[in-house]
Amino acid sequence: MTVTVYHNPSCGTSRTVLELVRNAGIEPEIVLYLKTPPTRKQLEDILRHGKLNARTLLRTKEKLCAELGLDKPETTEDQILDAIAAHPNLLNRPVVVTPKGANACRPATLVLELLP
Repeated sequence: MTVTVYHNPSCGTSRTVLELVRNAGIEPEIVLYLKTPPTRKQLEDILRHGKLNARTLLRTKEKLCAELGLDKPETTEDQILDAIAAHPNLLNRPVVVTPKGANACRPATLVLELLP
């Protein structure tokens, strides 16, 4: 089973998710998204794979979110995806992609729904 974790090692939730994946006997592909940001196309692929919307991937606690006006209801999916692609710190970490789907795993236990 291929599992990809968009990971931030300084985030406790991200570290917990990584541990849960490994405890399931899976060594995931780890993407350090702050060093290797996902492209706009990769973000779109994640959304399709998980049947998610762009707001699911948006880290609303990030100060930049409000500064860019992304927290407003009229903000479009395209605007959110463009912002995350340009500013990877806006990604609501950790994002996990498996054959069962994709999700921003906050709380960490959401990852269990994506594992065998």
